Amino acid sequence: MDLGLSDRTALVTGGGGRIGSEDCRVLAEEGAEVVVLDVDEDAAQSVADEISEDGGTAHAVVCDLTDREDVADTVGALREETGGVDVLVNNAAMVDARDRVANFDDDVWDRDVAINLTGAYNVTREVFPAMCDRGWGRVINMSSMAGWQGGFGQISYSATKAALIGFGKTLALEGAQSGVTSNVIAPNIVVEALADMSIEELEEFDSHFARIAKATPMRKLGKERDVADMVAFLSSEQASYVTGQVVGVTGGIDLFSF
Repeated sequence: MDLGLSDRTALVTGGGGRIGSEDCRVLAEEGAEVVVLDVDEDAAQSVADEISEDGGTAHAVVCDLTDREDVADTVGALREETGGVDVLVNNAAMVDARDRVANFDDDVWDRDVAINLTGAYNVTREVFPAMCDRGWGRVINMSSMAGWQGGFGQISYSATKAALIGFGKTLALEGAQSGVTSNVIAPNIVVEALADMSIEELEEFDSHFARIAKATPMRKLGKERDVADMVAFLSSEQASYVTGQVVGVTGGIDLFSF
């Protein structure tokens, strides 16, 4: 299926990371010109080089999403170089903090809000108006099952990922009459190295992952590619009538089962 991305420019924040890099690869496979944006220059360049070696088009861009001036300058330069961003994937996030709210580190809370939520706002604010002016655009916000249903000990991550749902739905309303869609993806745990492990193998590796796999009706964890394929679809011409939706890539973990 031709997703209609061959003349589109896609910007993926956190593009040097595990899920973001797979988003970049799949979008490039579909013909998009991909901007691999990350605060880690080496990680971004590595992904861009890999895409280029495979015949795709990619640019490594370093940007601090918490710095509004840096974001504005970066998007302005991209507009000059590529003609503008058609697809924005708000993927960058911190997920390393774990503690109960009474003991949570205030600095970590502020960091996670700044990166996970305000960072998405900063870059979206720079690209969204131009999408509306051109009459075409796709915004995809990466939430999480923790944002959809909460996550024990993940107060900053869960809160910011939940906020992205409201953020994405509001963008859907604002862009609805301008040809711009906005959707949210909420994945389960997606780690390719773990996806083919049996529950018994996961028990030996990490009991936390094993518990999640047991609670998933498919009885397994997902892969980054599962998320990236959904990113590509929501970026496509075929998804032009899909907006304001939270799409779970979960293996059914959000279903009631007994």
